[in-house]
Amino acid sequence: MSPSVFREKGYRFYFLSNEEERIHIHVTCEEGEAKFWLEPIVSLATSHGLSPRKLKEIQRIVEAHTHEVIKAWQGHFRKR
Repeated sequence: MSPSVFREKGYRFYFLSNEEERIHIHVTCEEGEAKFWLEPIVSLATSHGLSPRKLKEIQRIVEAHTHEVIKAWQGHFRKR
């Protein structure tokens, strides 16, 4: 199960269930995918097929939605 948290600028931001406990978000688009850690700061964990420009754009979006993502993470993983 991979619930979407939000969509913006053609990107889908979502969680993968049954992963590590450290808060992170996955993102996908036509060009590729990435994973960003949210703790201790927003930082790139992995990426495939995305240009440095796209990764910077995605990181800015994640930074702008950090509180929303953390709240959604806590709500989703508390249910497990």
